[in-house]
Amino acid sequence: MALDRRKLLSASGLAAAAAVVAPFAPGAVAASSQTRPGKPGSLVNGADVAAANNWGVFAGRKVGIITNPTGVLANFRSIVDDMAAKGVDVRAVFGPEHGFRGTAQDGASEGTSVDPRTGITVYDSYGATVTDYVGFFEASGVDTICFDIQDVGARFYTYIWTMWGAMQAASKRGAGFVVLDRPNPIGGQARGPVLQKGFESGVGQLSIALQHGMTVGELATYFNAVHLPAIGLKPIADLQVVEVQGWRREMTGPDNRAAWILPSPNMPTPETATLYPGTALFEATNMSEGRGTTRPFELIGAPYVDYRWAEALNSRNLAGVTFREAYFQPTLSKNQGIICGGVQVHITDPTRVEALEVGTHMLVEAKRLYPGFAWRGDAGRWMGLLSGSSRFAEQLDAGTDARTIMDSWRSELGQFVRDTRGYLLYNGQR
Repeated sequence: MALDRRKLLSASGLAAAAAVVAPFAPGAVAASSQTRPGKPGSLVNGADVAAANNWGVFAGRKVGIITNPTGVLANFRSIVDDMAAKGVDVRAVFGPEHGFRGTAQDGASEGTSVDPRTGITVYDSYGATVTDYVGFFEASGVDTICFDIQDVGARFYTYIWTMWGAMQAASKRGAGFVVLDRPNPIGGQARGPVLQKGFESGVGQLSIALQHGMTVGELATYFNAVHLPAIGLKPIADLQVVEVQGWRREMTGPDNRAAWILPSPNMPTPETATLYPGTALFEATNMSEGRGTTRPFELIGAPYVDYRWAEALNSRNLAGVTFREAYFQPTLSKNQGIICGGVQVHITDPTRVEALEVGTHMLVEAKRLYPGFAWRGDAGRWMGLLSGSSRFAEQLDAGTDARTIMDSWRSELGQFVRDTRGYLLYNGQR
């Protein structure tokens, strides 16, 4: 999801408030919010929990679904196809960035169309304003919104902001909102800087940590209780989260690698998602972040980079990763058609990787080694939108070491963890 091709949406400054959120409890198949075993192979996604209950959560409702190719059951059948075939009154589908069927590249969508299999209208909602969503809901006649998209746990991955916009519209319309929850594939630990006022955009609209450490269901409960009241809207009275069964916060990666579905065209593997919160920061530089290769966000480089970068990074002995000197030629995006030197980040232990640590060290060393390193845009503004403030770019420009940069956000991160602890649905405190 490249920053320069996104529609940057502004959001107002926010303060804290609280409200009560209604849990989903359709019967014996529903997950509770108590501690779960969490052993490998035991995960049941929210969509499968709801389907096992014959989609009873939507009984008597006129439903609009926000989803994409990741919104499938364990048998890989689309939830839209399954719900429509089983009598759920699905009135509309809303396609996010990349589209309902996932055919569009970063910063693009598929347009509004009629789904040929179900005959349901698919509205293009990428970049939609709250007013646009209200119009979609009115035109389609829906009274309940269903959200089912696999997030990857980074603030600048746009699907959570699609959900936030739809939640605001649901509040205005008095509509219900149901989240079919899925695991956070990079785990339940929050890391990184928190978005500061003045840096709201389409890649970050609320004050959350860069690696937020929450599922979309947890984010929805938090947004509903705190952020809707903060902008003068009533919490959604009928917000339900169909919880994942068997997920624990310490779990990272997919429960079953064969079940990994690309959440977006440049998120091909679980390894990509693991590194993304750190290596996606290269979007704000003149270095290629690997778009146009088969390993985006794992291959990073530029025409001016040589062997010294890999050597410098390996000397840091960062946990869970090693850096291989690599050369590649992107077929699209930055440095298209030009041979770039750089590194491929290889994950040696996914349980120990801290993506923000990896990305910060990579940026510090690239800035130190290469005079050709430069920001894209206005004096690091894009880095500000990605990182959440002007501080990160200013520190890099000043030659600040990686540890000092990471220490600079620990206080705000600690406050975010304390603020969100009461909205976690899975196995207690983090």
